[in-house]
Amino acid sequence: MQFLHTIVRLADLPKYCGLRRTQIEKLIAEARFPRPVKLSARRIGWIEAELIEWQQQRIANRDQP
Repeated sequence: MQFLHTIVRLADLPKYCGLRRTQIEKLIAEARFPRPVKLSARRIGWIEAELIEWQQQRIANRDQP
């Protein structure tokens, strides 16, 4: 069974990660942040589940000794 993914647009992205656009672009270039999905010729978005997974990985890294 397939389900729809929630797409997070760039304007809403800071609520999920607390980072600004330039920081996000740098992390994407370093393959340390989820890559965006092209929605149209001029729009991109991020899959919410991938952002949540990224958050969980950051928390897990913090909690390791």
